[in-house]
Amino acid sequence: MTKDEVRNRLLFYQDLGVKTIYRRSPATSNQKPETSQQSPAPSPQLPATPQPRSAAAELVVLPLAPVHDNLSKISEDIGDCKRCRLHEGRNRIVFGSGNAQARLVFVGEGPGADEDEQGLPFVGRAGQLLTQMIEGTAHKEGIPLKRQDVYICNVVKCRPPENRTPQPDEMEICGQFLFRQLQAIRPKAICALGSTAAKAILGTKEGVMRLRGRWLEWRDIPVIVTYHPSYLLRPYNQNAKKEAWDDLKKVLHYVYD
Repeated sequence: MTKDEVRNRLLFYQDLGVKTIYRRSPATSNQKPETSQQSPAPSPQLPATPQPRSAAAELVVLPLAPVHDNLSKISEDIGDCKRCRLHEGRNRIVFGSGNAQARLVFVGEGPGADEDEQGLPFVGRAGQLLTQMIEGTAHKEGIPLKRQDVYICNVVKCRPPENRTPQPDEMEICGQFLFRQLQAIRPKAICALGSTAAKAILGTKEGVMRLRGRWLEWRDIPVIVTYHPSYLLRPYNQNAKKEAWDDLKKVLHYVYD
């Protein structure tokens, strides 16, 4: 394994929130692995945080994703997911939709009632506004682009109860699949819709108002953060619409010019 491969794998686990990775001492051909427990050394690539040690703490660094990973494989691996509590109230898993080779990916927070019913992301009122924003802005800017040309997905794939904000453990569990989606598509840019998507992708605690308007980065892919369409639907947030359209113009011109 090359140094770059090791670095990329460690970055992946860091994105998932893993702070410490332990490794076993390699056994030579004429040396049997010791059965007694020894104090493992933390990998120097990640900042180590002292934690209680258990047998499960000795991890073997696994591949980032299956070889030749793609959206179909990721969807198959999710299966009838019951990895977290969100599955208890869902009707359908909302994986994502759009162009599998899209140059632009939009990431939202989680499915709502309409999305949970249809199994597709952003099909309710917020989704209709997002479609208008994508196609209307592209048309005004002279960019031949339709919704089906981009890819749209969410941080979590099941609807949170009463559309509440996903909990950190739910985001962490679903995050592995979101990261695989982004890695499989490898778009030219990512547009994070709302603070939940921004926190999941960028690992930040800052809100949209502090993040929007500037270019950020995930795995060498430029990221722009803007308001979630559901926020723009509220009557007292009309001023934010212009800012959202400005953000969208910026990312569309970067990707398609």
